[in-house]
Amino acid sequence: MNQINKVPDLAPRPRDGHKGTFGKVLIIGGSVGFSGAPVLAAKAALRSGSGLVRAAVPKSIQPIAASLDPCYTTIGLPEDPLGRIDVTASALLDRFAEENDVICFGPGVGTGTGTREVLLHLLAKPNVRLIVDADGLNILGAAGNWPSNRKASMILTPHPGEFARLWRGLFREPIPTERIEQASRMARHVGSTVVLKGAGTIVADSERYYVNTTGNPGMATAGSGDVLSGIITALAGQGLTDFDAAVLGVYIHGLAGDLAAQDKGEISLTAMDVIEYLPAAFQHFLQRQPR
Repeated sequence: MNQINKVPDLAPRPRDGHKGTFGKVLIIGGSVGFSGAPVLAAKAALRSGSGLVRAAVPKSIQPIAASLDPCYTTIGLPEDPLGRIDVTASALLDRFAEENDVICFGPGVGTGTGTREVLLHLLAKPNVRLIVDADGLNILGAAGNWPSNRKASMILTPHPGEFARLWRGLFREPIPTERIEQASRMARHVGSTVVLKGAGTIVADSERYYVNTTGNPGMATAGSGDVLSGIITALAGQGLTDFDAAVLGVYIHGLAGDLAAQDKGEISLTAMDVIEYLPAAFQHFLQRQPR
C-alpha cells in the first residue's frame, strides 16, 4: 500500500459554468425524529460547491426538511408505519438516480426493511456513484455478502463502531489493531473507498491510503459525520475520483472544524458551526493551491 500525503487540488471553475456543471447530487435519508441528518448533509453539499442538491426523505418529514433551507429541493418518499423509507420508494429513486451524478445514502435513515431493500437495490446498479454513511453502513453490516452484488462505485464512511459491524458481517477473523490495516483490508475486500473516521481519519482504496491531518476533539458531536458525507458527495459530483473526493473531503471537513474551534472553542462546537466555516476552509485551501 502506498501512502498519499498530498491533498488533491480542486480545479478552477469555468467562467461559463452553470449549476449542472458543478454536480447534481441526491441525499437519501431521514426518518421520523431524524429529519436533521439529511438536512445537514444537504447544507454541507451546497456549501461544498454542488450546483444542485436534492434531499429525498419520508413524505411525513418533507415539510420539515424543506423549511430548513430554501437552496435545495426535496422529494417526499413513500414511508412505512414507523416513518422510515418504504421499499416501494425504489422505483421512484431509480428515476432520480439517473438524473443525479452522485447519491449519498444513510443520514438519519434508520434500519427498516424498506431502507435495507432500497440500499441493496441501489448498490446493485451500474453507473451509480454512492456514498454510504450512518445507518446505511449498519444495514450493510447485517446484510451478509453484499459485495458480491455490488456494481455501483462506492465510498463507505464508517466511524469505529460502524466499521466493527461491517467487519463482523464480512470477516471471520478479529479486526486488526492498526487502523491503516483495518481500512486498507476493508477497501480491498469490498472494492470501494473506505473512510475510517476518528482522530487521524484514514482514507483507503485497494492501492493507497491517506492519513488526515486536520480536525479536533470538538468535532466529536452529533451531525458531524452527516456534514462530512455531504462534503464528500459534493466533491465527487464535481468530478473528483472517489479516493480524491474522500481525501479532500476529510481535509476540508477537519479544516472547517479547526477554524470554527479557533472562534468558538472546542467545547461549544456543533455540526452547524462546521458548515458555517466551510467557505473559510475552502478559501484557505484554495489560497494554498499553486496557480
